[in-house]
Amino acid sequence: MRLALALTVLAAPAWSQDRIPSHCIALAQGIPDVVPVTLQEGLEPDSVLIRYIDHASFAIVTSDGTIAVTDYTGYIGTQDIVPDVVTMNNAHSTHWTSNPDPRIPHVLQGWGEDSTPADHRLDLGAMLVRNVTTDTRGPFGEGARRDGNSIFIFEAGGLCIGHLGHLHQIPSDAQYAMIGRLDVVMVPVDGGYTMRQADMAGVVRRLRSSVVIPMHWFSEASLQAFLTEMSAEFTVVETGGAQIALSLDDLPSAPTIMVLEPAFID
Repeated sequence: MRLALALTVLAAPAWSQDRIPSHCIALAQGIPDVVPVTLQEGLEPDSVLIRYIDHASFAIVTSDGTIAVTDYTGYIGTQDIVPDVVTMNNAHSTHWTSNPDPRIPHVLQGWGEDSTPADHRLDLGAMLVRNVTTDTRGPFGEGARRDGNSIFIFEAGGLCIGHLGHLHQIPSDAQYAMIGRLDVVMVPVDGGYTMRQADMAGVVRRLRSSVVIPMHWFSEASLQAFLTEMSAEFTVVETGGAQIALSLDDLPSAPTIMVLEPAFID
């Protein structure tokens, strides 16, 4: 399905609307029943659309049409869609751009300036965006950089949706506490450019999210290695598509890895 067509049935963003309170606690009910949004339907109220665009870029869309794009590189496809907010991490050029579309109202950098960590808490009404910083090795593994990466958390539809960014360190207890419970988490599974598969698997186990979405793989082998590592504890669902719709009511009852296939918004 094309995100642009899905958005045509949604109302324009209404930032003053009330957001369902999110306490970063999953309400797991029933059996896994997370299905792709069809071309004609759009989103049900209080549902959130997650579209895998490319590499580490996702579109997160609320039912009122508020759009966030993670690890924004300046290109999300040929459709002229202007997100309300984009987040970026500068580990590589595939996670940020120095020339974001000037029409985007909010561009959130995951790294700080002048030794001051990035600190974001952006309330868009239907969506709250916040971050927790982690340390990195620096671009292409060169040197240590304190607070060089941000885990961005999107609270919408009562869900807490986390994007681990270019995670290089196992979070500390204090960082886990600041992250809170994530209902959905996007996890880099490359096995080296970020963290070893075993270490990343440990992070996923600690977060205990209902839905895990793998990202940032450079080969089918690294993706399959992660799925094999986690398959004893997580249900694995090969969706065959680029996007899913989620709400509090249809979170899977067992921890589930949802494999999405990246696709630009064309």
